[in-house]
Amino acid sequence: MNTSIKDLAAHCARYRTPSKFHAVRQIANTTIPFVALSAAMYFSLHVGYWLTLLLAIPLAGCALRFFIIQHDCGHGSFFASKRANDITGRIVSILTITPYAYWRRLHALHHASSSNLDRRGFGDINTLTTDEYKALTPMRRLGYRIYRHPAFLLMIGGPIHFLLLQRLPLTLRRPAWEMWSSVMIHNLAMLAFYGTLLILLGWVNFAVMVVPVLVAAAAMGVWLFYVQHQFETTSWDKSDAWDRQSGALQGSSYYELPRVLRWFTGNIGLHHIHHLCSHIPNYRLQECLDAMPELKTINRLTIMDSLRTASLALWDPRQRKLVGFQGV
Repeated sequence: MNTSIKDLAAHCARYRTPSKFHAVRQIANTTIPFVALSAAMYFSLHVGYWLTLLLAIPLAGCALRFFIIQHDCGHGSFFASKRANDITGRIVSILTITPYAYWRRLHALHHASSSNLDRRGFGDINTLTTDEYKALTPMRRLGYRIYRHPAFLLMIGGPIHFLLLQRLPLTLRRPAWEMWSSVMIHNLAMLAFYGTLLILLGWVNFAVMVVPVLVAAAAMGVWLFYVQHQFETTSWDKSDAWDRQSGALQGSSYYELPRVLRWFTGNIGLHHIHHLCSHIPNYRLQECLDAMPELKTINRLTIMDSLRTASLALWDPRQRKLVGFQGV
């Protein structure tokens, strides 16, 4: 890398300024297809359930895009106004089933500790070192293998995390009253919103329409969480050798996606830029990337590359790369 991390960070910082026009436009161009696809799903029940399930995929993608809006609001980057960010984030959080203030706090800890081996456990897939894995009992090794299996992470772990674990702020070691109240109020808002949907749709239609979208959106979200930091040449260090900017850039991927997937994911695949400067709105990340082509060469993953990361599960500190279970 010819340009220093400090220079890259300075470049990225130029794109921090939010745009009210772009923010409102993004809310509109997410809400309109979300509502249209929801209506199409309902009417598709009279055609065939295969069509309903097909429509659940792009609808889940819209839900994911709403999550990126909430994510930016949590960083204070979507609007210039803190009040506008907080109001938008709290409203959107009902659709994303993710409590706003609690997730904002947890995500801030993730950014403050990303790639730090001594501060794992905030907003990322749990990752052991090869030595830690070898020290486990056989039963705990089996448990870790099950946890790290892609089928478990995507189809079981994701829905459990979003639907159940986020109902209480237990990930924080000492959650303050603000976190408890935020989560409880969010739970009540979800109960009112989804309870009303259940009454209007009936429990059968609710189950066959809403549940597949929530499960698919959770799986998509977990895959993005995974591939953003779980790739072979990622970086982890102990606190005494850890640097926040280096960890942010070298420990995060550039997930190169087709244009339509960049739209659904709100450009969050440009994760190395996001971690280097978390105050860049998602609608300016591509602009930042295009203005400095060198950023396109750092930790680049194509879709095919990302599929190969699914077998990686352990950080090898001697080889300084993520490895699979083979030979450990």
